[in-house]
Amino acid sequence: MSPHSPFLLPSVVASPDSLAILHLKRDLLTPTILRTHDDENVGYAEGKVTTTRYGNYPHSTLIGQPWGSQIKASRVDTGTRGRVGQQAGGSSKRKREGSSTGHGDEAAVTGDNLVGPVKDGGSPESKEVKAPIPAATGFCHLLPPTPEVWTASLPHRTQVVYTPDYSYILQRLRVTPGVEVIEAGAGSGSFTHAAARAVFNGYPNDEPSNGAGGLQDKGVDPGTGRVWSFEFHDQRAQKLQAEVQEHGLEGTVTVTHRDVYQDGFSTGGASSPTPINASAVFLDLPAPWLALRHLTRSHFSPLNPSTSVHLCTFSPCIEQVQRTVSALRNYGWLDVDMVELSAHRIECRRERVGLQEEGLRGVNATPATVDEAVGRLREVEGRDRSYHHGLTVKALNETLGAAESMDGAEDGKRQAAEEFVSKQQRLQTIKDAQASRKLYKEGKLVHRSEPELKMHTSYLVFAVLPRPWTAQDEQKAQQAIQEQIPEVSAEGSVQPMSKRQRKRAAKEIAGGDKYAEMEMKWQVDDEDE
Repeated sequence: MSPHSPFLLPSVVASPDSLAILHLKRDLLTPTILRTHDDENVGYAEGKVTTTRYGNYPHSTLIGQPWGSQIKASRVDTGTRGRVGQQAGGSSKRKREGSSTGHGDEAAVTGDNLVGPVKDGGSPESKEVKAPIPAATGFCHLLPPTPEVWTASLPHRTQVVYTPDYSYILQRLRVTPGVEVIEAGAGSGSFTHAAARAVFNGYPNDEPSNGAGGLQDKGVDPGTGRVWSFEFHDQRAQKLQAEVQEHGLEGTVTVTHRDVYQDGFSTGGASSPTPINASAVFLDLPAPWLALRHLTRSHFSPLNPSTSVHLCTFSPCIEQVQRTVSALRNYGWLDVDMVELSAHRIECRRERVGLQEEGLRGVNATPATVDEAVGRLREVEGRDRSYHHGLTVKALNETLGAAESMDGAEDGKRQAAEEFVSKQQRLQTIKDAQASRKLYKEGKLVHRSEPELKMHTSYLVFAVLPRPWTAQDEQKAQQAIQEQIPEVSAEGSVQPMSKRQRKRAAKEIAGGDKYAEMEMKWQVDDEDE
């Protein structure tokens, strides 16, 4: 893997030992790790090959290509792979000549000396890689890994938090670069990758590319951002940890196998726990109310003591929402509300209408104008007249004799062939003309939504835990309010201030401190009541 994660700082072209996504069609994406050699020793003569239902793609045709390129499928030597598999399990296993040279290297199982010796503890080295041959059909698009395409292509281990959900969740949780996020119930890692990109604030050793000083030069520590991911299932936690390391996210994501119901949110062990200062919490748990007792302003709290903490729970049933809301209110969480999202996909396309589209796919082959409709009606009427003319000729054949009627029949057929064309001929003409047409510019650009909404996924419950309000904060607020008391007029009466004026004064007194401003506005509301 490269020192920089492709999810955070993607390169311009596809590089070896990095993750790439093969886009086959809109709802079919295949992830693969690009290799310069056949690391799994499958036996393809072209080296490492990704096989799909839309063709085979040797990695030699993918490495070095710019992201977004269209890659044609290749014809691979499947016979070599079959020989390798047979030799691996059969009695006709051959060894490469010269393998027993006393150096302790065993020959790899090969069919045509395509794989070199196996080093100690390593994979077989590629000796000769056959140049891929382009196939007649099949292609894909090479995409860089992003949380969106990874969500659509990742291996499902549990229910997945899809893009419409986690994009809204991260916005409501106010996740910005440099903050710390707690995730409980990592599952397949969809939200983990999205949160890692949201909190990423640059690598510590990287310098600004434009030469200008960063926040460190101004005496401000922006933080590098961290996602603390907790998973109860041991195997899922191990698989997610392997994916995090494979994707280069180990500097941003910390995966911990832990039961947050009983043990809370901590890492590093009981003797030396790692401090966590999270300002956002996402709970994707069957019973999130059982974990709320560990999310308080206690002495060993994982929450950031200097800011308000925003929380979101992901629950599929309304009964879970009711118990979660009740527990949130008991533990002092405020601004509790519930949201349900329904994704609605809108498709943009060009709509082509007309008789010149007859026989083509994805078009509306109906008359586009009155002239086209009248022309088609005249063609149908002419065909009917020709048919009835043939019946008349047949009747004459029966009454006048075959000699005279044959001449009339030939004249009728010749006239019908000159005036009208068959449907097969018309469709073939339209198909031949399609090659010279620019279909992407024809028609009217329209957009259509899906006929039905997506089914329900889960209910999202949001809440906010304000930062502790100390005696010093109260004294500061009271002093600021006293300074804004209006002076006594010349007549000895005090000029009253409206509610809007008092709130505006509270905003000026806070000086950008949102939490102090909120407290003073609440005090103004209490005075009016």
